[in-house]
Amino acid sequence: MVATTKAVCVYCGSRNGKLDHYAELATETGAMIARNHWALIYGAGDVGLMGLVARGTQEAGGAAVGVIPTHLMKREVGRRELDRLIITETMHERKKVMFMNADAIIVLPGGAGTLDEYFEVLTWRQIGLHQKPIFLLNVDGFWDPLLQLLRNIVDQGFAEPSLLDYTTAVSDVAAIEAALQVSFAP
Repeated sequence: MVATTKAVCVYCGSRNGKLDHYAELATETGAMIARNHWALIYGAGDVGLMGLVARGTQEAGGAAVGVIPTHLMKREVGRRELDRLIITETMHERKKVMFMNADAIIVLPGGAGTLDEYFEVLTWRQIGLHQKPIFLLNVDGFWDPLLQLLRNIVDQGFAEPSLLDYTTAVSDVAAIEAALQVSFAP
């Protein structure tokens, strides 16, 4: 394992989803994180896209740090073969620890939990609590309805147009990698 200088938090599903290439993208995301000598911060699950991101990171020689609340250890099959496993008492604590240990956020396809994590960091960005880059991996337009919802929120006067600038939607891992390399450059 190579020493890391930055850490990337990945929010994603604890299931694989219906399309086979979601799994491929999760593995590719993990490998991309390792290739750049960044650490992975994620939900510590060994199932679904979560498990694949961690495996992709570790198989490429990268460091994986998992954060999981005690009540999800069985449900998400807490991955034990991590460089570091942090067990929290609550979901809120989990999200805070993940966020505080990351320099950027990537959101892969996922469900309600993924949306919860995304909206929390988006809200924190909106109210000025951080400037960390947030990326949506919008493969096959998965996040298009979410992006439309955000535009509607702005159009209806419930947020400033700047809300739309806090998230970068991209269709592939290479675009995230290039953007993070620029963002993390000294």
